Amino acid sequence: MIVFPNAKINIGLNVIEKRQDGYHNLESCFLPIPWKDALEAVEAKEFSFSSSGIPIPGEENIVVQAYNMLNSQFGLPAIAVHLHKNIPIGAGLGGGSADGAFMLKLLNEMFELNLSQQELESYAGQLGSDCPFFIENKAKFVEGTGDIFSEINLDLGNYYLAVVYPDLHIETTSAFKGLVPARPAYNLKEKLEHNSPEAWRDVIKNDFELTAKPEILEVKEKLYNNSAVYASMSGSGSSVYGLFTKKPAAIE
Repeated sequence: MIVFPNAKINIGLNVIEKRQDGYHNLESCFLPIPWKDALEAVEAKEFSFSSSGIPIPGEENIVVQAYNMLNSQFGLPAIAVHLHKNIPIGAGLGGGSADGAFMLKLLNEMFELNLSQQELESYAGQLGSDCPFFIENKAKFVEGTGDIFSEINLDLGNYYLAVVYPDLHIETTSAFKGLVPARPAYNLKEKLEHNSPEAWRDVIKNDFELTAKPEILEVKEKLYNNSAVYASMSGSGSSVYGLFTKKPAAIE
């Protein structure tokens, strides 16, 4: 069985407050985009994991963690798993979270576990705060640590999207350093639902841009210079995206 975990972008990202557990409460809109990895699993005599494409750091990939989690609950058959990594790592696109969530969905279907969406989201939450989003995998307004989702009326079907990755890996924990959490003066969800992207530029912000590297902000400026109606860094960086009313030319 093969699935294609997709990336997401953040439209607006406000860091509201630091929690007593050391994490931060935030608000944002998560939007799926068609930049994808490829994840394949076949039954085998023993479990194995391999990867290609972008090198994956760490000893235990989130895909392996997802398998081990459900295996401990359901005693799954052994499988051979291969992940072709195409979504950049440390880019604020949620690629790792998507891989973990899609692995849960793959196992649920492959072995007919009959887990509900709510149960899958619960398991995904144990892998990481962004992971539950990729279970339903549709635009959501996000609160808490990135684990509280609600519906949002957002249609960008008339816009073109360009995403630029400046080949910089940003660690999320280091990105929080230097930020001063604060609740914005505007209601993010209302602004997104009741205003077009042309009106977002001077209002809707990503707080992580306050401490972003100059190279990232230069990409954002290039997107605006190439007629983007809205541009922003995604997540804690380093990718930057732009929304256009006409198909954009290549961004140099």
